[in-house]
Amino acid sequence: MHTFTTLFSRRKIITLLAMANIAISASLMPLSIATAAPGELEKEDLKFGFIKLTDMAPLAIAYEKGFFEDEGLYVTLEAQANWKVLLDGVIDGNLDGAHMLAGQPLGATIGFGTKADIITAFSMDLNGNAITVSNDIWEQMKLHVPMEAGKPIHPISASSLKPVVESYIDEGKPFKMGMVFPVSTHNYELRYWLAAGGIHPGYYAPHTGDVSGQIDAEALLSVTPPPQMPSTMEAGTIYGYCVGEPWNQQAVFKGIGVPVITDYEIWKNNPEKVFGVSQSWSDNNPNTHIAVVKSLIRAAAWLDDNNNANRPEAVKILSQSHYVGADYDVIANSMTGTFEYEKGDTRDVPDFNVFFRYNATYPYYSDAIWYLTQMRRWGQIPEAKSDQWFMDIAKKVYRPDIYAIAAKELIAEGKLSSADFPDFVTETGFKAPQTEFIDEITFDGTKPNAYLEQFPIGLKGDMVVD
Repeated sequence: MHTFTTLFSRRKIITLLAMANIAISASLMPLSIATAAPGELEKEDLKFGFIKLTDMAPLAIAYEKGFFEDEGLYVTLEAQANWKVLLDGVIDGNLDGAHMLAGQPLGATIGFGTKADIITAFSMDLNGNAITVSNDIWEQMKLHVPMEAGKPIHPISASSLKPVVESYIDEGKPFKMGMVFPVSTHNYELRYWLAAGGIHPGYYAPHTGDVSGQIDAEALLSVTPPPQMPSTMEAGTIYGYCVGEPWNQQAVFKGIGVPVITDYEIWKNNPEKVFGVSQSWSDNNPNTHIAVVKSLIRAAAWLDDNNNANRPEAVKILSQSHYVGADYDVIANSMTGTFEYEKGDTRDVPDFNVFFRYNATYPYYSDAIWYLTQMRRWGQIPEAKSDQWFMDIAKKVYRPDIYAIAAKELIAEGKLSSADFPDFVTETGFKAPQTEFIDEITFDGTKPNAYLEQFPIGLKGDMVVD
């Protein structure tokens, strides 16, 4: 595990003038933030955790480009072994915050797995994942994939995988796939894609003690840490997986697998990772939290600036062993606006990784509610919940109020412009109903139960897994 040399810099004082320019509804602010006196940071020495994925980039860039230093933060970045270790580190205080799966703060708050109050005031990116299958599975799938000029027509539906899965079932063999964590975007995206193609990915039943997620499953999903995905598939332990980069492109470079679909094609511009801290940490360090969010916003803006012009430099940074540690070319394959599917089939996907545009950094309540609907759909939330419950949990965990303070300081300081952000006067925290899913089902974050009713596969209403 690598630990960075700490950054030392001048002490940054959050000025009264900057704070005076902050306009935020007091009704949305917790008392600890509403009453925190502007001034010195409560804590300067910080340690943040991350997993070796390209979407940890805002942390690396905030460090390397001096954005943490500008805020007077003495930062150490530390790679973590897996998502559970990372979450435990934030809960027990070994880490001040971390690059997290978007579902982790929500899962912890509702008590699926570890119970703890974790919040996020910063969304780290959009998109960035893909589903890869082994060469053998791909050869079988190709028989059912529509082609044009000798190349597959994208997006590729899981309906082309269904006959393959059925053949395994007929032979009495389990069809095994990997994802990175039970509350990961990867789990929900893989499940979404499979179910949209008529393949049941299985239910959880935590009320009975069954958290395998494999009840009634036709495809058996299990956890594999991201860097181990290619080797696990190569060994035949799993036949495919959903993971972030660079571990899909790694399979292409190693010649062991084929990415069949990106998450951009499953749900266009889906939220991916967040920066999470414990509620108590935020309460005790409100000015520090704002300074951290400011640094990360600037890093995200740098990553997307001038049509991704900084991406080659970012790839060079990320390829270092203490960050992602994959070859430059492997990381660049997706980070610079292209994506390679079958070997030699490279296509333009300029939004495969989005860090700032489309308000990517804003923590939307509707994003939180989508994750909660998928937790309900697959039984991680075992019983029916009201629409208000979904709303209450989203507002407890996702904190656009903190984000707005950080953004307005950056605007006041001339580092970014108001045009770079949502209109904080009118912003509700809910995106307009979204239609660009692979199954063409519309998601309206204000109506979570009505959304669940549209799925032919999955829990809805009063359904409970026995």
